[in-house]
Amino acid sequence: MFNLYEKNLKNLNIILPTPAAPVANYLPYVQAGNLISISGQIPMNKDGQIDFTGKVGLDISEKEGNMAARLCAINIIAQIKAACDGDLSRVKRIVKLGAFVNCIDNFAGQPSIVNGASDLMVAVFGEIGKHSRSAVGVNALPLNVSVEIDALIELSIK
Repeated sequence: MFNLYEKNLKNLNIILPTPAAPVANYLPYVQAGNLISISGQIPMNKDGQIDFTGKVGLDISEKEGNMAARLCAINIIAQIKAACDGDLSRVKRIVKLGAFVNCIDNFAGQPSIVNGASDLMVAVFGEIGKHSRSAVGVNALPLNVSVEIDALIELSIK
């Protein structure tokens, strides 16, 4: 079904990738009632390659970190679409983003990095894309990615 959110993605020149399959013993998303918990998404491109690795403030810039967070958000939306059987119009609210930024010890700009994801959620979903969030600096992430973000989404019940 083509809807406003799909139109917004198109206007942003975003083509959603095939959602990434789990690489360990977990599910890409779990539904509990009308909530969907999306497992942590990394900055993997449509070809299955990781675009941003290393520490923000050492290996990549803040601008690149922001782009990594945006790519994580694109992958979150791809997982949401899979959870909705392809119908993004079922999204009622982006409830929360939980973000982890692989950064140097004295880096305190995690919020500006995670804005790459937050801004995209609002650009795609409008008012319902505004969410609560955490933006935490960490000393390492799986596969040495620069950012990992999980999400909690409210859906309308079919």
